[in-house]
Amino acid sequence: MPNRHVSKSEFKAKALELFRQVESSGDRLIVTNHGRPTLEVRPYRDDAQGPLEILRGSHLRYENPTDPVGEDDWEAVK
Repeated sequence: MPNRHVSKSEFKAKALELFRQVESSGDRLIVTNHGRPTLEVRPYRDDAQGPLEILRGSHLRYENPTDPVGEDDWEAVK
């Protein structure tokens, strides 16, 4: 039952029951206002990462890291 849609009035009447369904199934619930999606209720996932995990794999590989760097090698100078 992924992406189930319910109206605001149904959500108000059955909020606790709907929360339990979202928690147990892991599926999202879309709350609509006059048929237009307005809110999304989904299970919380702690995806917090430390700064080192965020940067992991984002660095460039330097073939000769001890070679001197010239003025032409800097992006800011160009």
